[in-house]
Amino acid sequence: MFWFLLIAMVVVVAAVTLAVVGGGDDAVLPETGSERLADPLPEDRPVERADIDALRLPVAARGYRMAEVDDVLSRLAAELAERDARIAGLQQALSAAHTRRDEEPRK
Repeated sequence: MFWFLLIAMVVVVAAVTLAVVGGGDDAVLPETGSERLADPLPEDRPVERADIDALRLPVAARGYRMAEVDDVLSRLAAELAERDARIAGLQQALSAAHTRRDEEPRK
């Protein structure tokens, strides 16, 4: 009985090993390309909050703590949105100041 169990165990281990390692395109675990960040950030304009929201970093076996990186990206996105709102407000105030200056009567 012992030899039967030993042989059965060897056969099962060999079958699993062949299924995982071999098999070509029909393998249980087919070869995949390494996961790399395809940089979706625009090069022709400033980064916006939507760009940060859409950014997803690849995960590796010895990668990063996803929750921490997501927190950092959320904070960065919020700060970019706040900055953009402040810039828009300052531009509007500057435009209003120029308009008032142009409307003042000349002495």
